[in-house]
Amino acid sequence: MDPENGSENAPNYEDVEEINVIDDHTVAFKLEDKNVAFLDYMTMAVLPKHLLEGEDMQTSDFFRNPVGTGPYKIESWDEGQAITLVKNEDYFKGEPSIDKIVFKIVPDDNAKALQLKSGELDMALLTPKDAVSFADDDAYTCYDMKTADYRGIMFNFGNEYWQKNRDLIPAVCYGLDRQAIIDAVILGQGMPAYGPLQRNIYNCEDVEHYDYNPEKSKEILEAAGCEMGDDGFYYRDGEKVGFVISVSAGDQVRIDMAQIAAQELKEIGMDVSVDIPAQTDWAGQMAFLIGWGSPFDADDHTYKVFGTDKGANYSSYSNEEVDKYLTEARQSADPEVRKEAYANFQKALAEDPAYAMICYIDANYVADSNIKGIDPDTIMGHHGVGIFWNVADWTIE
Repeated sequence: MDPENGSENAPNYEDVEEINVIDDHTVAFKLEDKNVAFLDYMTMAVLPKHLLEGEDMQTSDFFRNPVGTGPYKIESWDEGQAITLVKNEDYFKGEPSIDKIVFKIVPDDNAKALQLKSGELDMALLTPKDAVSFADDDAYTCYDMKTADYRGIMFNFGNEYWQKNRDLIPAVCYGLDRQAIIDAVILGQGMPAYGPLQRNIYNCEDVEHYDYNPEKSKEILEAAGCEMGDDGFYYRDGEKVGFVISVSAGDQVRIDMAQIAAQELKEIGMDVSVDIPAQTDWAGQMAFLIGWGSPFDADDHTYKVFGTDKGANYSSYSNEEVDKYLTEARQSADPEVRKEAYANFQKALAEDPAYAMICYIDANYVADSNIKGIDPDTIMGHHGVGIFWNVADWTIE
């Protein structure tokens, strides 16, 4: 909760009013208001005060050698290169089968596929285009896994451009041919996105999906006073309509999606380009090819992402109705009440989009076929996380 930590998870605990130690094994939390997701958020690891008090949370030695209760523990950390884990023989669910696991840090998507083929890696999360090259090789097993992980164009509402042109965002949404992007970039392994809860029990389909409709985009632009120039782009108050989509370097899927999206928007008369900065400038950029999503409670990836001034609201988005319904949803344990609140939230968000949603992507893991025990039916989280949930049960034949 310390603002100095800059934690995007701070909104999960903002209701904590006091904490009381009942006995050696019981702690009671008193909340200012109801938060049905709070017990889920208590799965965050307890941290040792005697080791961390007075320390800088970002640089403390504890985080180079953390202590936990999981199936593996850190043996070594070669910064920027690899993290080596060894099995925890005292793991409460039983001693894991695999003795050692090395997580190699490979920022470039293309390099991961090459290292998998050379034997440097035994398992990797690959792009669909890289994963398909392993499909007919019996030495590998391909896992095409569903995720709650979506991609979209996030608008920076702190940028003066969107303060003037927020009403043009629906034109952007209608101008995206989502299925064409899915087919070209991820080889059909995903589904068109219209909201942040499509893989959640509280999804509401009865909202505006912004299905591809370039003529509708042009109608919105012209109704807002935009006029087509001789160069094929719309102008508003003498300024060309368009913006820059920033994308993280090394993520080829996002780069490809952004470039196709920019081309599609140029075709409706918006001058959109793509920038790949060395470092993300959240405050200065106009838009960003965002990735987000969670397979857990609906509150986990809505309240702190779309709520005004919350920790993971990187777009500076603010909408009173959205705030109201997200608060209602987290304050009730009644599924019907939550269902209605989240439906209203999704409708309000669709009417005033924070993102131009593109698609949900599958997670393409490729592993050495000798690795057994991977659960192919788990819904993955952001960046495909979650596959290691039962790693203690994995074996190598």
